[in-house]
Amino acid sequence: MMKKFKKLDEEFFAQFKKLLKFKRNQVIMGPGGKPLGTFFIKSGFVRQYLISEDGKEFTFNIYKPNTYFSMTCLLNNTPNIHYYESLTDTVLLRAPNDGVIKHIENNPGIIYDLVKRTLSRLDGVTRLMEALFTGNAKQQISSVLLVLVRRFGKKNNGKGFTINIALTHRIIGTLAGLSRESTSIVLETLEKENVISQKKSFYIG
Repeated sequence: MMKKFKKLDEEFFAQFKKLLKFKRNQVIMGPGGKPLGTFFIKSGFVRQYLISEDGKEFTFNIYKPNTYFSMTCLLNNTPNIHYYESLTDTVLLRAPNDGVIKHIENNPGIIYDLVKRTLSRLDGVTRLMEALFTGNAKQQISSVLLVLVRRFGKKNNGKGFTINIALTHRIIGTLAGLSRESTSIVLETLEKENVISQKKSFYIG
């Protein structure tokens, strides 16, 4: 039986007592400089995105409760180049960089969990990139919805899944590399085809 590996969990972050609260759509951290620590999401959802020189937004990841972010900057010793925004009212815990490094050094099994999380996110990004470069707008949005189902989907009693996170057409578009207008057209088409239905920004397939 595989040994149970340790994680960077809420118990570890709570010892530093850095409780931070953010309202919906509030920027938590922007590009420039090295983050002051690693953040753990106690509640809420956080979006990681980039703004291009021509003002376009591209969403790279959406973090859910009981996950953490800014670890890449810490381990690679690089400055942050992304924005992090609370998609909902969000509560975070923050651990200082030296505390995180010391904890990992004392518990090397944590690396297994870090690699597992990284590969899972990479798989999602790869699927989106494939659709972005090889598919049309409908295929791109469909790929985004499939990735969202894998990460946030909850199986319905009947048929299909509910994507249990409220997302605007604009944000779905930033995941697919499309404008809000194009995204809305595709989503409306998928609804007419009975592929999805929408209830208060929750998508059901």
